[in-house]
Amino acid sequence: MAQFDVHRNTGKNREAIPFVVLVQSSLFDSYRRRVVVPLVRESSLATISDARFNPTFNIEGIAVVLHPLEIVSVPNEQLGEFVESLVHEGNRIMDALDELLTRAWR
Repeated sequence: MAQFDVHRNTGKNREAIPFVVLVQSSLFDSYRRRVVVPLVRESSLATISDARFNPTFNIEGIAVVLHPLEIVSVPNEQLGEFVESLVHEGNRIMDALDELLTRAWR
């Protein structure tokens, strides 16, 4: 398992969320859990208001959208089969997470 690997979602919402992407740093590989962000079917969403926060990817011919607000930690054994790597899209994924976690001074 490597950062930006895409795995099949084995959870109950796998129709709307067919995949998750691992975002956790390899510094924490010794832990028994992995931090993932859901990749939601674009067709399941009404709108995408911010392309930087919700980038779109094509996985196995399915348009999916990164959904950082649904970030979660899952046990390693619950990760589904490896599908592909989005390492080439790492900057877009980290930009979305930066949007989520950056301090907003208002």
